[in-house]
Amino acid sequence: MLYLLREKGQGLVEYALILVLVAVVVIIILALLGPAIGNIFSSIVSSL
Repeated sequence: MLYLLREKGQGLVEYALILVLVAVVVIIILALLGPAIGNIFSSIVSSL
């Protein structure tokens, strides 16, 4: 019984680590591409 609880906890920790890794990658991509995306939207709005 204790082994099953420990195994379930390990699975939750692995999912949490994957989510953290995905969040960090998304934040880095947005930090790098954010100004470029902002410029694209600015040019679209100014052309309207």
